[in-house]
Amino acid sequence: MSNFKIGPYKIRLPVIAAPMFLVSGEELVSACCKNQIVGTFPALNLRSTEAFRETLLTIEEKRSKESEPGPFGVNLIVHKSNPRLEADLRVCVENKVPLVITSLGAAKDVVAAVHSYGGLVYHDVTNARHAEKARDAGVDGLIAVSGGAGGHAGTTNPFALIAQLRSLFDKTLILAGGISSGSDIFAALAMGADLAYMGTRFIATTESQAQADYKKMILDVSAEDVIHTSAVSGVPANFMRPSLERAGITDANQKGHVDFGEKLTLDSEAKAWKNIWSAGHGVNAIHDILSVHELVNRLALEFKSAQERMAKN
Repeated sequence: MSNFKIGPYKIRLPVIAAPMFLVSGEELVSACCKNQIVGTFPALNLRSTEAFRETLLTIEEKRSKESEPGPFGVNLIVHKSNPRLEADLRVCVENKVPLVITSLGAAKDVVAAVHSYGGLVYHDVTNARHAEKARDAGVDGLIAVSGGAGGHAGTTNPFALIAQLRSLFDKTLILAGGISSGSDIFAALAMGADLAYMGTRFIATTESQAQADYKKMILDVSAEDVIHTSAVSGVPANFMRPSLERAGITDANQKGHVDFGEKLTLDSEAKAWKNIWSAGHGVNAIHDILSVHELVNRLALEFKSAQERMAKN
């Protein structure tokens, strides 16, 4: 084991496998924990709060069989359009989820609820304004979602974003955006982040819930094929060009059909994302589909090599 930690938990590498809509499930999270990194998933990947509760119990049961498993986390959409927020948060508290990742709003009452049992709250941000609101809400960490990240991504260069957020926030910083290798993880730490946030690389694993064609597209495209657009859900996100074109979206500037001011449902989001597939610029470095065990071993070797190269300079 290394000296890396998240809260009281030791981890092999400073890596969080990001919660991905319709991709991150119990199998992927459990494999990450078994291999001593942080596995996470969105609560809304389950069709009901009861199913969400059952998944948490299954993850905990599997973790209990490991000697030193990594912690896990749950992503909650903190927005008035999410009718399940209160119920899903209550389940997180009941089960003492180690890490809660909040998106689309940082609320003091959510932070207080998670802190009541000693849990951590990390919040997605793409700019300084959102970072200041999250800081004032009392979050434990900021996830700097920089240009090139998959999913709902920002547009700011990672160097610039980390420097800006570090000037505002003295707790944990996590960098998201184009991270696919162990040397990328090392670089994230070198620029001032405490942890790396990896999503796209974990889509191309045997344990992810992504369709086989989705995984293959990850291998086939390049960063030039990743389009930042609000045309899919009404919120700017990165999607792969072939899946956009297949759905008839050829104008990336057209307005999306999902309004986050309306009631958020799994069905509405699933309809938008099921066949239009997200990815980040990290696709450039992804050429194979691995098990989580194989991937984490590779990342550890690449991270160690990067450390050794820098030590020689």
